[in-house]
Amino acid sequence: MPKMKSHSGAKKRFRKSKSGKWTHRKAGLRHLLTGMSAKRGRQLRTAKVEEPTSVEGKLLKSYLPYE
Repeated sequence: MPKMKSHSGAKKRFRKSKSGKWTHRKAGLRHLLTGMSAKRGRQLRTAKVEEPTSVEGKLLKSYLPYE
Protein backbone atom coordinates (compact mmCIF):
# COMPACT_ATOMS: atom_id res chain seq x y z
CA MET A 1 0.00 0.00 0.00
CA PRO A 2 1.52 3.38 -0.96
CA LYS A 3 1.77 6.28 1.47
CA MET A 4 -1.18 8.64 1.82
CA LYS A 5 -0.49 12.06 0.35
CA SER A 6 -1.66 15.29 1.93
CA HIS A 7 -4.00 17.42 -0.18
CA SER A 8 -1.82 20.23 -1.60
CA GLY A 9 -4.67 22.75 -1.72
CA ALA A 10 -5.64 22.09 1.88
CA LYS A 11 -2.01 22.39 3.00
CA LYS A 12 -1.89 25.95 1.66
CA ARG A 13 -5.26 27.08 3.01
CA PHE A 14 -5.62 25.65 6.50
CA ARG A 15 -3.56 25.97 9.67
CA LYS A 16 -3.96 24.07 12.90
CA SER A 17 -4.14 26.12 16.10
CA LYS A 18 -2.60 25.04 19.40
CA SER A 19 -6.00 23.93 20.68
CA GLY A 20 -6.40 21.58 17.70
CA LYS A 21 -8.88 23.68 15.72
CA TRP A 22 -8.42 24.45 12.02
CA THR A 23 -8.35 28.08 10.86
CA HIS A 24 -8.59 29.49 7.36
CA ARG A 25 -9.25 32.77 5.58
CA LYS A 26 -12.69 33.44 4.18
CA ALA A 27 -13.24 33.81 0.45
CA GLY A 28 -14.47 36.95 -1.28
CA LEU A 29 -11.88 39.63 -0.47
CA ARG A 30 -9.87 39.65 -3.71
CA HIS A 31 -11.76 41.83 -6.19
CA LEU A 32 -15.11 43.58 -6.84
CA LEU A 33 -14.96 45.06 -3.35
CA THR A 34 -16.56 48.39 -4.24
CA GLY A 35 -20.01 46.85 -4.48
CA MET A 36 -19.64 45.18 -1.10
CA SER A 37 -20.89 46.80 2.09
CA ALA A 38 -18.32 47.81 4.68
CA LYS A 39 -19.92 45.48 7.21
CA ARG A 40 -19.50 42.50 4.87
CA GLY A 41 -15.82 43.39 4.27
CA ARG A 42 -15.15 43.52 8.01
CA GLN A 43 -16.84 40.16 8.54
CA LEU A 44 -14.73 38.53 5.81
CA ARG A 45 -11.46 39.77 7.35
CA THR A 46 -11.73 37.52 10.40
CA ALA A 47 -10.42 33.96 10.17
CA LYS A 48 -12.93 31.12 10.30
CA VAL A 49 -12.39 28.36 12.86
CA GLU A 50 -13.44 24.76 12.29
CA GLU A 51 -13.93 22.51 15.30
CA PRO A 52 -12.06 19.17 15.06
CA THR A 53 -15.34 17.35 15.77
CA SER A 54 -17.36 19.11 13.03
CA VAL A 55 -17.94 17.66 9.57
CA GLU A 56 -15.40 20.06 8.05
CA GLY A 57 -12.86 19.16 10.74
CA LYS A 58 -13.24 15.46 10.03
CA LEU A 59 -12.91 16.12 6.30
CA LEU A 60 -9.69 18.04 6.93
CA LYS A 61 -8.32 15.09 8.87
CA SER A 62 -8.63 12.97 5.73
CA TYR A 63 -7.07 15.73 3.58
CA LEU A 64 -4.18 16.33 5.98
CA PRO A 65 -3.39 12.93 7.49
CA TYR A 66 0.01 13.93 8.85
CA GLU A 67 -1.03 17.10 10.75
